[in-house]
Amino acid sequence: MTARAAHRPVGTVTRGTTNPNRLRRMDRWIAATHGAELRRAADPVAVDLGYGAAPWTAVELLARLRTVAPRARVVGVEIEPARVAAAKPYEREGLVFRHGGFEIPLPQRPLLIRAANVLRQYDESEVAAVWERLCARLADGGLLVEGTCDEIGRRHVWVALGPKGPRTVTFATRLGSLERPSDLAERLPKALIHRNVPGEPVHAFLRDFDRAWAAAAPYASYGARQRWIRSVRDLSADWPVTDGPGRWRQGEVTVAWGALAPRR
Repeated sequence: MTARAAHRPVGTVTRGTTNPNRLRRMDRWIAATHGAELRRAADPVAVDLGYGAAPWTAVELLARLRTVAPRARVVGVEIEPARVAAAKPYEREGLVFRHGGFEIPLPQRPLLIRAANVLRQYDESEVAAVWERLCARLADGGLLVEGTCDEIGRRHVWVALGPKGPRTVTFATRLGSLERPSDLAERLPKALIHRNVPGEPVHAFLRDFDRAWAAAAPYASYGARQRWIRSVRDLSADWPVTDGPGRWRQGEVTVAWGALAPRR
């Protein structure tokens, strides 16, 4: 193997579609749930993997992480060299851009890897190997957040993984745009999107969520937020919801991965 082949980034080029503020829901959740780990770390490095044709998501990730961890640093990693070159003028203290892929070309292990809208173009059969590769690069106590959102960030679903594998699935939405919880199905991450069929846990979860949402219709007079909170509270009687009302008010709900994992 030549030196050039040995250092070739792992992965394929994505469409690169990106918009400012698209990942705000994911970032807000990361700051709330992983901020303490970032604050405690001697060198809190986060990776924005596959940031796309413009560097907005990496710039915004740095700003949001620094609200909870002032020493946080962000490395934007892209497999397309032209995108890295275009991002270089945006480098600043705490923010750099590197050419690379799933191998994560950093000398140290990051405490956070965020991969949003990266695996959507891959086959479902490839997801487990990518997760394993990325989780192996995490520092102790590190977190991989991998998921999908719509073009303006109104609907977002992501999986959170630690060094030993997947932990939770989070559903997040702008409540004013939601007709029913199952609208989020179109943004399920690659590991789950093809499993939204009868007999699979994620399908049963969204079915029950819609039923809870319908039963909570009287709360709509108090606003979509109160209806969502009531729906999630009822849903938690049968599903292992891992967060509480403070997150539900944000239009979120997080469920243990084991409850939604695909059946083999």
